[in-house]
Amino acid sequence: MKLKSLSARLSACATALSLLLAAGSATHAAAGTLETVKTRGTLVCGVSEGLGGFSEKDEQGAWRGFDVDFCKAVALAIFADAGKVDYVPLSATDRFKALTDGKVDLLSRNSTWTLSRDAGQSLEFVGVSYFDGQGFMVPALYGATSPLQLNGATVCVVSGTTTQDNAAAYFERAGLKVSFLPFAERQDARKAYADGKCDAYTADRSALAGERADLPKPDEHVILKDVISKEPLGPVVRDDDPKWVNLVRWVLFGLIDAEEVGLSSTSIAADKAQQAALLGALSGPPLGLSDAWLTQVIGGVGNIGEIFDRNLGEDTPMQLSRGINALWTQGGILYAPPIQ
Repeated sequence: MKLKSLSARLSACATALSLLLAAGSATHAAAGTLETVKTRGTLVCGVSEGLGGFSEKDEQGAWRGFDVDFCKAVALAIFADAGKVDYVPLSATDRFKALTDGKVDLLSRNSTWTLSRDAGQSLEFVGVSYFDGQGFMVPALYGATSPLQLNGATVCVVSGTTTQDNAAAYFERAGLKVSFLPFAERQDARKAYADGKCDAYTADRSALAGERADLPKPDEHVILKDVISKEPLGPVVRDDDPKWVNLVRWVLFGLIDAEEVGLSSTSIAADKAQQAALLGALSGPPLGLSDAWLTQVIGGVGNIGEIFDRNLGEDTPMQLSRGINALWTQGGILYAPPIQ
């Protein structure tokens, strides 16, 4: 009887210990991404391995680009310091697993918002930062003006994306036959195209602009005007932390709304300082941010238009016009809910 009693007591103690450990783990998990980022002291942001205009290292080894500036914007909102970001370069194949495995807090890496990614994985696309579409680049000497002239061609493509399926469906509908040469790494696809191992290169048109700029003689290559798909690109987070989802989403919306109401890196230092402060005070508490968050973000990286012009605009090697990425008030389709 005594042995049975002792066994029961030991069993009860083990159960209690298990419950305490589980409670401790649950408390840690419930801390949330924002608290984890603050405790760590840096934001861990996943970016591409090197894509002109979006995320690449400059000659001094510093990360630059449209997607990089969004990482900085989130760091500015949290820390008031754009330098508190650890950048993790990720391939198209590895990017989503790195996010769901917790290796990065945020993915800011030219990723297309699709149903299978949004509903089929533990991911949350917070919005669209860049409206894109898939296109084709070919050597100018071919004289091609449409991908419908590529029958029998070999096409370079990066694997782990929606790109090859889109192109295959496009050529099948047109009754044309092409072969694909897939590469896991973007730089390998670019090199194969540059070396003449394929007749064309297909990717998002913004990505092609970056690839073209990195070729030895960019003027000898043309990006065809045809667009064969919708590619809404935007930042991605895990879907298990609504507070973090809201914070990252409204940093993006804040960049867009700021341009709409005339808040820029220069105007908040002059006549728009009070307006930025009022909007920040209104939105900061619900997001777990200080009242100054919007002023910190716009003062540090500018509004979405400034970020576009600095990294992708017509005066950069990318030579891209705003087009549909202009605000809805300026002939584009870029739109964000109001901060109110």
